Amino acid sequence: MKGFAVEAIEPMTLSRHGRLTDMYVLSPFVWKSGKGFEILIRAVPRRDDEPRLKMAEIWWGKSDDGLHFDMDRAPVIFPGPGLDDLDGCEDPTVIVDKGRIHMWYTGWNHQQAIGRLLYAAGPDAQRLVKQRLVLDSKPPYANPKEATVVRAGDGWRLFFEYANGAASHIGMARADDLEGPWTIDGPAIDIRKDSWDCWHLSTGPVIGADTDRPVMFYNGATRDAHWRIGWAAFDKDYARIVARGAEPVIAPENVTKGATDIAFASSAIEDGDRIRLYYSISDQDIHRATLRRL
Repeated sequence: MKGFAVEAIEPMTLSRHGRLTDMYVLSPFVWKSGKGFEILIRAVPRRDDEPRLKMAEIWWGKSDDGLHFDMDRAPVIFPGPGLDDLDGCEDPTVIVDKGRIHMWYTGWNHQQAIGRLLYAAGPDAQRLVKQRLVLDSKPPYANPKEATVVRAGDGWRLFFEYANGAASHIGMARADDLEGPWTIDGPAIDIRKDSWDCWHLSTGPVIGADTDRPVMFYNGATRDAHWRIGWAAFDKDYARIVARGAEPVIAPENVTKGATDIAFASSAIEDGDRIRLYYSISDQDIHRATLRRL
């Protein structure tokens, strides 16, 4: 395959209430629901003076057009009381299966300086209940986070970011059921020397999960963490990479002075022959790109 062209980039807007009004928002996970769309988003208090108090929460919203969302008045998932997510709930990922919402998220413990992959579920996104630890932080898969979950012919695949040494990598786990248990296979995508994704890798959304060549829009970066969004195509069993873009699909544009040089994909929706890719810029601005296959 030849890759993807960007046809449009549009800023997303959120109708916010209460505490959410003055919070950073990032990691937009959007999915189709009935005649409209739903979103779960990571929201972070503006406490740059005290990192310990920048505890992320997960908020829900709805939309008619997938671009402008009316947000709820309270978070659906918030930190604690357990130690695994005592200091933050981040990076929501959703699968809707058999009328039930399954959500994976990253729990953060500040004192331990450890992230863990956790799981919540419920009859809808406003009634999610924390369920269990999915992946703990253990060498060589430290700080597992940023889940991407897809159905395969023999069960389910869970891709996740993890730390090993001074770099981030993408790993893959398998399970027969969405509720687990998950067994880690190993790394899923390799870094490429002398490239824009030469040091850090992180998961992103998968399109064409039910085809012979599913594609992940993954996140890659140089050693100085200048993140971009690229693509990699798998075989139908997610056993190997069969094609991969040489250059990023999305890079940050018009980054304001002092902001981080980051574009980070969170979710994607297939819309006929177009793809709507949802992503964050500088960990504070959220956008939707419309892509077409080349």
